[in-house]
Amino acid sequence: MLIANLSRELRRSALLCLICLSAACLAGPAEDTKDATKLYQQGKLDQALSKVNGALAQQPKDAQGRFLKGLILTEMKKSADAIQVFVGLTEDYPELPEPYNNLAVLYASQGNYDKAKAALELAIHTHPSYATAYENLGDIYAQLARRSYDKALQLDKGNITAQGKLSMVKDIFNLPKSIPTEPTKTAAVQVAVAPKAEPKADPAKAAVPTPAKVVNVPMSGNATADVKTTVEAWAKAWAAKDVAAYLGFYAPEFETPAGMARAGWEAQRKERIEPKKSISVEVKINKTSLQGNTATVVFRQLYRADAVKSDNTKTLRLVKTGDRWLITSERSGS
Repeated sequence: MLIANLSRELRRSALLCLICLSAACLAGPAEDTKDATKLYQQGKLDQALSKVNGALAQQPKDAQGRFLKGLILTEMKKSADAIQVFVGLTEDYPELPEPYNNLAVLYASQGNYDKAKAALELAIHTHPSYATAYENLGDIYAQLARRSYDKALQLDKGNITAQGKLSMVKDIFNLPKSIPTEPTKTAAVQVAVAPKAEPKADPAKAAVPTPAKVVNVPMSGNATADVKTTVEAWAKAWAAKDVAAYLGFYAPEFETPAGMARAGWEAQRKERIEPKKSISVEVKINKTSLQGNTATVVFRQLYRADAVKSDNTKTLRLVKTGDRWLITSERSGS
């Protein structure tokens, strides 16, 4: 709802939002980021900011750390700094909906509902099944409608139709009787700070997970070449939206983001991949390091999905299992 307590919503849902974000871009938070998250939950904002800044000094492109920094700055009322962080995330990771969603929070808190609306529309464009963004967009429309009805009544105080519509909007959304001239702690769209926890699903109606499919990648016996072929095949399955084949490249011991349940992570990947009309994933390998049956591959990833584009560095760690190389961890950023 529009009139919610920002600080309370932040603490309740920040971890879930970080998990959703990390599922798309990295394998898990660094220790300093984990510590910063705990401090943030405890309301120790100065200490949390110091910790996350330390983590970002080591990994400046870490999307999860940057997102957490944006949340901390938001609760510290440093809106301009928080906006800068989230805008940077949308530029480096345009495929992620959460930063757009949080920009909408900040813009709405400033009374800039047009910018908030545009940010939420981008969130929905990148992730069409992002329910929170749809709900928040509805709330933004309610604020815009209220302003329009108020303006109509200023021009024609006897407009009974506008009076009725304005009253209905205020009753449905529990809006204040007048629009504040300055942003206040409660005069902004605030549930958009992070995706809300959904009600527990009925086990009888639980979605059936997508079974992984083994892709026969031809092996030459040259480990470096075989790892390269595997990474390229992984990217090809992703681009083809063949979720079963894509998931088949991940080892059973794959480090899911922030310790998510494997089934939840797989469902989230499916949700992000299948709705896209088209996907292009191009990999340009920079470095391959081998140590026994393990390999580390650093490459430049050029991602395109519908109108979304990103160009960033990614690191995969793989282990040789039988005659196949499988991914054990995944991280974006240098």
